[in-house]
Amino acid sequence: MSAIADNLQAVRNRIAQAARAAGRPADSISLLAVSKTKPLADVLAAAAAGQTDFGENYVQEGVDKLLASAAGNSLTWHFIGPLQSNKTRLVAEHFDWVHSVDRLKIAERLSAQRPLTLPPLNVCVQVNVSGEASKSGCAPAEAAALCQAVARLPGLRLRGLMAIPEPTDDIAAQRLPFRQLRGIFEQLQRTGLALDTLSMGMSHDLEAAIAEGATLVRIGTAIFGERNYA
Repeated sequence: MSAIADNLQAVRNRIAQAARAAGRPADSISLLAVSKTKPLADVLAAAAAGQTDFGENYVQEGVDKLLASAAGNSLTWHFIGPLQSNKTRLVAEHFDWVHSVDRLKIAERLSAQRPLTLPPLNVCVQVNVSGEASKSGCAPAEAAALCQAVARLPGLRLRGLMAIPEPTDDIAAQRLPFRQLRGIFEQLQRTGLALDTLSMGMSHDLEAAIAEGATLVRIGTAIFGERNYA
């Protein structure tokens, strides 16, 4: 068994344990393996260990991997990084999900550029729950209007919300922004939006995210090891 397979199993065990602690079934939480900066060989090793969903932060790197992957048709690819207008076409044509829609202009371009031969692009609206100037995401107060507008676009299927809170080691502090995102999510459901995805939680805070209702956790370092950005 490869180190990546071992790491995957350890992460799945963490998810199951966190789910039990929260009184939730483990299969209510999906695992997204974040493979940004990692070689295709690592993706294939994870796929061989049963992982099907992969997340990429950089458009060209992600497209190169999904096209080069012999198992590409059986894998599901999620774009999770900041998305600029000049890169929307590549994402619309190749990815299955986008978690980082933070303004209507991006959503409109993705909808218009999604090929009619493909199913609607699954999208999450990213909310900047920590209010960090350096983070992407719409303000919490703007989330409802953006979600309602995105839900009306024909080439997209609005699935839910995503957040990347400010990192902290304090469990109680970790839970607060996740609780805020869940509150927005539940309010949107009450307005009639058919949302099913709360994309929140990473290697360092997945337990807090699951305790607050995450349905999908985005795990990179704990599966693939530390990244080298050199």
